[in-house]
Amino acid sequence: MVFQAFKKRRRGSSTRPDPASPEPLRRSRRGLESVVTFVLLMAFWILFSGKFDLFHLFLGAVSCGIVAHLCSDLLFAGVDFSRIPGVWLRFARYTPWLIYQVFLANIHVLYLVFHPRMKDLIDPRIIQFKSRLKEDMALVTFANSITLTPGTITVFVSIYGDFQVHVIDTVSGEGLPGEMEERIAKVFES
Repeated sequence: MVFQAFKKRRRGSSTRPDPASPEPLRRSRRGLESVVTFVLLMAFWILFSGKFDLFHLFLGAVSCGIVAHLCSDLLFAGVDFSRIPGVWLRFARYTPWLIYQVFLANIHVLYLVFHPRMKDLIDPRIIQFKSRLKEDMALVTFANSITLTPGTITVFVSIYGDFQVHVIDTVSGEGLPGEMEERIAKVFES
């Protein structure tokens, strides 16, 4: 690419790239990824270091700049930045519902633990199901939401949506995949 631009310049033609080619888009996207990565890293640097003098802020900026330049494509591989605000807003609506479900599951586990016939009620098993979620982030969020809910632990999840979940009793596994999967699908796949 550089050699071709050099040849064009020698012939007197413009060195500007063709606007229809994907190269300018890749460069601008790479720049946005680097800036967002730098801002995130610098925020964590300031938060965790607790040093606000000029020397430490300069060292933080230099190290965050180097890491952002080298690794921004790892953090944002395949991310469509235009969707991020909507996803965050939908996720913010999902979070209170998840907290409520965690509260209900805590009450259920508390009931199991303090019940006089606890050994009869607890029936651990591994259930398997296939999720309809397609995006990686949706699958990870679903797996983490299951694990956050007391009485259930995600043992295995594949990129194809196959789940194996350990449940403490049959009641804990009855709602899977169910409403949680539907809400996560609304968050990520809308």
